[in-house]
Amino acid sequence: SQPEASSLHICCGSQCAHACGANPSSSLRQLREPGDGIAGIAADSLRINGGMRQFKQLRKPVSTLSIPGSMKTPCAGNRESVSAACTEEAGIALVGVHSEYPRYMEERGLGGGVCKGPGTIQGGPGTKQKPNVGYRLGRRKALFEKRKRISDYALVMGMFGIIVMVIENELSSAGVYTKASFYSTALKTLISVSTVILLGLIVAYHALEVQLFMIDNCADDWRIAMTWQRMSQIALELAICAVHPIPGQYYFLWTTKLANKNKAMGAELVPYDVALSLPMFLRLYLICRVMLLHSKLFTDASSRSIGALNRINFNTRFVLKTLMTICPGTVLLVFMVSLWIIASWTLRQCERFHDEEHANLLNAMWLIAITFLSVGFGDIVPNTYCGRGIAVSTGIMGAGCTALLVAVVSRKLELTRAEKHVHNFMMDTQLTKRLKNAAANVLRETWLIYKHTRLVKRVNPGRVRTHQRKFLLAIYALRKVKMDQRKLMDNANTITDMAKTQNTVYEIVSDMSTRQDTLEERINSLEDKLQSIQTQIENLPDMLTRCLTQHQERMDQRRNFLHPDAAVTGSSSGLPTPAPPLGSPMMLPHSRYREACRNNFLFS
Repeated sequence: SQPEASSLHICCGSQCAHACGANPSSSLRQLREPGDGIAGIAADSLRINGGMRQFKQLRKPVSTLSIPGSMKTPCAGNRESVSAACTEEAGIALVGVHSEYPRYMEERGLGGGVCKGPGTIQGGPGTKQKPNVGYRLGRRKALFEKRKRISDYALVMGMFGIIVMVIENELSSAGVYTKASFYSTALKTLISVSTVILLGLIVAYHALEVQLFMIDNCADDWRIAMTWQRMSQIALELAICAVHPIPGQYYFLWTTKLANKNKAMGAELVPYDVALSLPMFLRLYLICRVMLLHSKLFTDASSRSIGALNRINFNTRFVLKTLMTICPGTVLLVFMVSLWIIASWTLRQCERFHDEEHANLLNAMWLIAITFLSVGFGDIVPNTYCGRGIAVSTGIMGAGCTALLVAVVSRKLELTRAEKHVHNFMMDTQLTKRLKNAAANVLRETWLIYKHTRLVKRVNPGRVRTHQRKFLLAIYALRKVKMDQRKLMDNANTITDMAKTQNTVYEIVSDMSTRQDTLEERINSLEDKLQSIQTQIENLPDMLTRCLTQHQERMDQRRNFLHPDAAVTGSSSGLPTPAPPLGSPMMLPHSRYREACRNNFLFS
């Protein structure tokens, strides 16, 4: 159920907004009594849904981001009423699919302001805005549903007219009544009424097509969509669907050469209903349109999105191809049976006035069947050009259906991928065994030839020739087996196997790429470590210099501590302190230096 907007009378200036319904907040104050539980629940529901004034700000449109600015800033004095009405209509337009809202596209003048469409408010006579994207999407979906319904109604009217036409012709040809009777006139009038309704539905269908074109292309004028292709299509459809037998009794003289009666000339008074009834079967093109509009591929948003990304045009041809892929046998059976019945009845209508053999429907069905199968015994032949044209059309359609049938049968007889792999494996195993046997035969005959020519005292020429003949046959068998293996490998390299090989190669390349990335990361890490080592090596001389300087300072401090007189003399004379001799304690290792200090202390 779609939400319905409250009927509001909006006025600017001195007038104020007034709702058609009563004020819910004033009328429901008495429901606040604690004793009435149902009334309390109803009051809470009204508060939450925005039915009361103090909770009206809880009401949100479906999409506030897609509402134009004119809806958010209406004229002063009735800002709240205008925004409530317009946002409510915008929400309905966004979610309204199965309902029609004619008020969206019409102007409603209320005082000085006009609310046009679901999302356009005119503050003055010159302002005008287009509907927003959300409204156009909702409107487009509603038009899609309406177009589908109109197409269904058109198909029903077309089939109804065809069925009534067949009934009227059969009853009149059987002699139940004449063309001048009331029943014939009533049935023809019914056909005319259904034809008029059908023409109106076709015009409405194309009007919806034009509206969808305007919404898709953001066009303002419908004349932009009226190209010569569209106008030609509309005129052709109207011409096809307008043909029908008119009420009344009208005859014409039909003269033809009878092939079954020694080519004698025959003339018969034939009603115009025959010429006007046969073209009514052209209305069956509406079946393809209904199939397209009801197809899941056409109505599903995900399918249409995928098709648009792959540049696929969803038309009747694509739907028929899909049906031929999914259920080819059923489609061919329905098409062939329908063509057989329709062609038989139309041939009977063309031939029954000149030849009594064609008055029987079974004879007409026999002629259509043998013509459809391209056999043509010649026992029954058409006399009129109308019947001959139907026979030629049947032969052409039969050739096409035969080709389709051969394609379907060959597809059904084709092995699946798993069956092909099993068959190839079994054939490969058998060929391998044959190859081993042929190679063993070659070796055996070679040994026997050597044995009977070199290892015997007396050579038997007949036996040698026999083994030589077997030797050549074994070589030929070996070559044939190798050729069969090569052919098997060539046949196994189908598109599916190539795709599998491509996937395998892709996986290998991806693995190599991953390993290469890992190797690059390790090389980068190794490079960083080498750079850090190089930096440390570059800093090594400075570190050694600092260490030697510190060591020299410590050595000077120790020498001054052990020989203070020499340090004072050296400092007073300004001469550098001579280096200690090699045997001095200062030049000794650390352990020997401590031992020398200990001995000096004991002696002192």
